[in-house]
Amino acid sequence: MVYGFYEECLRKYGSAMVWRQCTEIFDYLCLSAIIDGRIFCVHGGLSPTITTLDQIRTIDRKQEVPHDGPMCDLLWSDPEETAGWGVSPRGAGYLFGSDVVANFNQLNRIDFICRAHQLVMEGYRWHFHESVLTVWSAPNYCYRCGNVAAILRLNERLDKEFSIFEAAPQDVRSIPARRPIPDYFL
Repeated sequence: MVYGFYEECLRKYGSAMVWRQCTEIFDYLCLSAIIDGRIFCVHGGLSPTITTLDQIRTIDRKQEVPHDGPMCDLLWSDPEETAGWGVSPRGAGYLFGSDVVANFNQLNRIDFICRAHQLVMEGYRWHFHESVLTVWSAPNYCYRCGNVAAILRLNERLDKEFSIFEAAPQDVRSIPARRPIPDYFL
């Protein structure tokens, strides 16, 4: 992991053991989810090798994320104002346009794709006439971006409500003191 999680585990727990256990668990988390058969949730985006949800179900998730291929694409791809597929400047995944989204959503009977993976200053952003939604939930990313964060709430009818929040002020944030490692972490 990057973005300070390793250092946070060292600071809070005094060793890298918790970090190692978390990275092992990450290999078992699902790649995507479907809400009520209508909302496709994924970290990054789409893959040119995946046209149906059933193809995602066939991916062997219990592995490290490869540097390319459909698993990588689901985690690294981003929507872009372009037609078709493009090369991602991230070096992994792809850029995908509104036509790709329209085809995927229609074929899979999806209302919209809900994703994260890209900083959005206003916390959330709709793309392609509300067929893709980016939700960003880390306020003031890296302690310097000044962005707000958002959480999407859905009720039983899938009505959408966004909660927007700012980072806690610096004067109320503190770094926890180093604690002894709990007995249950071996």
